[in-house]
Amino acid sequence: MQCLLFMLTVGIAPVQAVRASDFLESIGVNSAISVRGESLTRTIECAKYLGMGWFRTGYESGVTTEDQLRLHREAGVRFSYGLGSGGNDIARLLAGPRVLAQADALVAIEGPNEPNNWAITYKGESGGGSKSWKAVAALQQDVYSAVRSDPILKTVPVWGPSEVGAMVDNVGLQFLVVPQGAGTLVPAGTRYADAVNVHNYIYHPNSPGVEDNKTWNASDPSPACRIDGLYGNHGLTWGRKYQGYSVPELEKLPKVTTETGCAIDGAITEEVHGLNLLSLYLDQFKRGWSHTAVYLLRDRVDEGGNQQYGFYKPDYSPRKAAMYLHNLTTILADRQRFSGRPGELAYSIVHQDPTVHDLLLQRGDGNLSLVIWSEKVKGGNEVLVKFAKHIQKTVIFDPTIGTSPVHKVGWTDAIRLNLTDHPVVLTFGFGER
Repeated sequence: MQCLLFMLTVGIAPVQAVRASDFLESIGVNSAISVRGESLTRTIECAKYLGMGWFRTGYESGVTTEDQLRLHREAGVRFSYGLGSGGNDIARLLAGPRVLAQADALVAIEGPNEPNNWAITYKGESGGGSKSWKAVAALQQDVYSAVRSDPILKTVPVWGPSEVGAMVDNVGLQFLVVPQGAGTLVPAGTRYADAVNVHNYIYHPNSPGVEDNKTWNASDPSPACRIDGLYGNHGLTWGRKYQGYSVPELEKLPKVTTETGCAIDGAITEEVHGLNLLSLYLDQFKRGWSHTAVYLLRDRVDEGGNQQYGFYKPDYSPRKAAMYLHNLTTILADRQRFSGRPGELAYSIVHQDPTVHDLLLQRGDGNLSLVIWSEKVKGGNEVLVKFAKHIQKTVIFDPTIGTSPVHKVGWTDAIRLNLTDHPVVLTFGFGER
């Protein structure tokens, strides 16, 4: 038995870590910041508490760059900046981002928001919705060209329009760059964006219930995804079935989510809402989404009804989602961001259940953290984590409990965990025995 265990241990392959700062910077949210009934002071407080990396904004909301810059200075967040719903003014679109870019506060520039729901008029032609999408395509193409030719913004990523799966004519918006032989109404080589942009809300008429791997499945790039996801917008469009990228291409495709989340309603209790949003950020990053923005920071008060999507209620009292995310980002906080290649850790999860996922992160101070989470609605997963070498000290955190360790383990080459429906974080100390 000792010989068998030795063979198992030395056969464990190293896993490449990713920068903790990259994960933390991927965590975003939708917010009007200081308009639509929101308070700038409270928004700053919320952003700092949650550990938010970025906010999705645009000129449509009317928030000023002065307010954005204050939020950036005091909470460290950066911004995507878009046309919003029905916007078509490229000169106005670029004005705000120029100011943000010079303060290193800009993440990307975004094209039209959901042209299926918010038609646009561009250069005298109306498009989107049930009409031709030629105007949408022309606007997005011109946005891209304008950004690339701008001396301040020329290196800023451009994100595509959302909900391009609704196209009624094949103007090629399912592609970043239209390839040869795509059969589109625009020529091959037409360039639209640097990353595709999806609104993959995790509950959908095709997948309405609370179930195992709910948020993992929502980030799936393949046809197995039953919601309005990556495949239905950029693989085979859900409206008219226009061919886009293959599944292997979708897996590697630069992609972002500028809206996702869920409302508290029925079986989706505040607890389920909180657990879903916690695993959602992890799943999206693990499956290659560079940025993910949840709708919404705080429930809307200028729209009909209390929508109950927010991390915060209208009075700014935090929901469980806010507390859980605060705990996770606090545990993983990285104050010494580095640009080098992260290290490795040789570990394996023995007999890993399909509902169990893992993400190895490294902070700027060199410390490694292993996040392991289960998305099993009922029951638990007995998990054995094996290491190729003995680890001097392992500290275990549970973000649904708090920011203090829940357990510490001394010299060992294996740790047994009982996972339920949320992540735990293992941080490691190394040394010679």
